[in-house]
Amino acid sequence: MFDILLNHNTLVLFGIIFFGIALGSIKIYGLNLGLSGVLFVALAAGHYRLAIPNGVGQLGLALFVYCVGLSAGNRFFSAIAKQGSKLAVMSAVIVGVSALFTCLCGIWFNVPAGISSGIFAGACTSTPALAAATESLPGASGSGVSIGYGIAYPFGVVGVVLFVQLLPRLLHFDLHKEARAMHAKQEASIISRLVRVNQPNLLGQNIADCKLLDGLHCMVTRVVRDGRLMPLTPEDTFREGTEVFIVGNSDTMPHDIAFLGEACENPYPMDSQKERRKLILTNKDYAGRKLRDLKTLRTDGVIISRISRLGFTFVPTGDTTLERNDVLTVVGSPENLTKYGEKIGHRSQDMNQTDLLSLGFGLSLGIILGLVNFSLGNGMGISLGIAGGPLIVALLLGHFGRLGPIVGYIPRPTRLLLQDLGLVFFLADAGIKGGADLVDTVATHGVAVFVMGIIVTCAGMFSGYFVGMKVFKMNILECLGGICGGMTSTPALGAIASKTDSQAPVVSYATAYPVALILMTIIAKVIIQTIGAVVGI
Repeated sequence: MFDILLNHNTLVLFGIIFFGIALGSIKIYGLNLGLSGVLFVALAAGHYRLAIPNGVGQLGLALFVYCVGLSAGNRFFSAIAKQGSKLAVMSAVIVGVSALFTCLCGIWFNVPAGISSGIFAGACTSTPALAAATESLPGASGSGVSIGYGIAYPFGVVGVVLFVQLLPRLLHFDLHKEARAMHAKQEASIISRLVRVNQPNLLGQNIADCKLLDGLHCMVTRVVRDGRLMPLTPEDTFREGTEVFIVGNSDTMPHDIAFLGEACENPYPMDSQKERRKLILTNKDYAGRKLRDLKTLRTDGVIISRISRLGFTFVPTGDTTLERNDVLTVVGSPENLTKYGEKIGHRSQDMNQTDLLSLGFGLSLGIILGLVNFSLGNGMGISLGIAGGPLIVALLLGHFGRLGPIVGYIPRPTRLLLQDLGLVFFLADAGIKGGADLVDTVATHGVAVFVMGIIVTCAGMFSGYFVGMKVFKMNILECLGGICGGMTSTPALGAIASKTDSQAPVVSYATAYPVALILMTIIAKVIIQTIGAVVGI
């Protein structure tokens, strides 16, 4: 009976996923493998010659890179577009130095290109790089990629986490003091208050055009009218005793209240169901523009009170630049909300529904693009493959919102589900293929492969620190966040975020991460070609 179950390929697949996720959820000193636990269980299953359905790896790879591209597209191109972006340069240096040491160590230790590229991906904890390298080396050579990844990954995770935690201690940085020194906007709860206006310099000012409000960290969203809180209109004016409703961060709220007047009780009802709506910005004409320049209250009769981006929600100011696929919390009359939604490109069904037609078409287009062979001359050519084609299409969709009939928006919960499902499918397939040769590989190369992984991880981290702190003179919090992003290490970001309330590491991570993500995917193939020409595949 047991043999029958082990020979059922679909059952083996989901068994590997189950035990892999269970393994990844085990925490040791606050660290865990996460979904990468699937790879380690799959390596063991491959060693015992278990099998899973054919084609699962390619399906998972296509889904994974496509969803990664959709989420990274907007931030990636915006970071690249900023000439001299410190974090983009820092991220590129981290990836470049890690790749350089991979090539040097691979040639020095005589480690084949497949295993070396896997060590690079594991040392930088980059599953897209693993995917790109595996897809470039089918068959037996491709199995070496998974082995190298499995060897280097544990220190890739632990090393970066320890680095960002120990470095401030060794260099005697007080993270809380550093946060205050750079005047970083701290992560605070979003609260609302009713304020009675009594400051003389505000009286008689039209609320929609009042430039004095530009210095605030809150948004004035409503005014008391006829005994209830009503959305602002372009005609509303500050008068003695005018009561306004403001939304802002708890840490800056006392300053904002003092600027306007005095806090008062909030006994007035308001219709938040009809007069507040979440809208998705999809119109390219509004992306990249500052909120102050749009004059939404004057031109559209609405106020943007909150913005959700990259999983974080914040209160905007006049200097806030809108980005495509921002989720805007907008306050106004039902009629104005409907008109504004049409203006910025929002469709009500986009919020919770996935356009499966666009998903299928986008993936098909990406796979076709990956099959195209681009000539390099002298009879040589290169193709993007399943890792590159869908990634390029998704990056463009993530940036532009749509390409013709193809819509680039997928609700975040759905996108994360497809991304994780694709990842575990791919890891299961990669582990099964690599497990058969795991013991022989370790026996052949010995301790060299472990040392190589440690060197690559350390080289990336220390180069990032040097560029960030010594060259660009970054604040330590900004630098550590950039290192986490450049090493694509979310656990390390969590470790540093737990030590401070500042948003600086998160912002740096969000800028550096997509740049590193894409560069690692490209450079993984360069490593294979470089080491392969000297040592062999």
